[in-house]
Amino acid sequence: MKYLSIPGTHWKASNIIMGCMRIASLSNEELEHLIRSNMELGINFFDHADIYGKGECERHFGQAVNLRSSLREQMIIQTKCGIRGGYFDFSKEHIINSVDQSLARLQTDYIDVLLLHRPDTLMDPEEVAEAFTQLHQSGKVRAFGVSNQNSLQVELLQRYCPFKLSFNQLQFGLGHTPLVDAGLTANMTIDQSTHRTGEFLEYARLHQITIQAWSPFQYGYFEGLIFQNHDRYQKLNEVIDELAAQYGVSNTAIATAWITRHPANIQVIAGSTKPSRMKEVVSGSDLPLTRQEWYRLYTSAGNMLP
Repeated sequence: MKYLSIPGTHWKASNIIMGCMRIASLSNEELEHLIRSNMELGINFFDHADIYGKGECERHFGQAVNLRSSLREQMIIQTKCGIRGGYFDFSKEHIINSVDQSLARLQTDYIDVLLLHRPDTLMDPEEVAEAFTQLHQSGKVRAFGVSNQNSLQVELLQRYCPFKLSFNQLQFGLGHTPLVDAGLTANMTIDQSTHRTGEFLEYARLHQITIQAWSPFQYGYFEGLIFQNHDRYQKLNEVIDELAAQYGVSNTAIATAWITRHPANIQVIAGSTKPSRMKEVVSGSDLPLTRQEWYRLYTSAGNMLP
């Protein structure tokens, strides 16, 4: 397992994160086994959101783990807030209320990381800063970040926020590559050159923000897994299978390694509820793909190089 030093914190965080969006379907025994087996693999980072299962995923996690202090200290628990029914809300009142509800559901006294889930264009950054300050001073939240935001949105919030924004959670993987596309085809009049992320990959490296890749094996917006669409990704799957055989790992490990190989030190959020699948993901945590192999995977996914 590869561990990352997170700027603005003292943490050594696993570059594989257990995503908790689908855990509501598990029994307490199954969930406890999944959490403990993931920790045995070296995973110490757990991603939640107040909307996952309408709060049931956080509640289920808290009940299954029974967060004793000795176990809690081994975990970095992250949750997100800001999505409401039909709109987004970064008001101070909503942020603070959301954290209080998440703490109660998770049965813990503090959240390690709070992310703002989707950009609220009506955001008052000074109001957000007030919420963050109150949560930090009360000991309820230790670090902050955002999710699905571009570089200027982060810059605006950071101007007013007294705490470093340490994370941005973005969709990224071989089936969704906008983070690197525009930079590789700069100044070209092709769709691949379109800036869809505000050049956030370079911004994150300059400002020491850790990117967390969600839906790392999906293509499009939850359209399916790259491994299951051989019509669209036939060449990619051929290359993945070849490299998997070469390295003696699964195709999931190769797709994971493509992300973790990037020098931006990206975390991968894996939401599988199967311990065997999570073991495959972890085996790609620090797999040393060569530069040639990385670019071969990128182009086999249908991307071009000039």
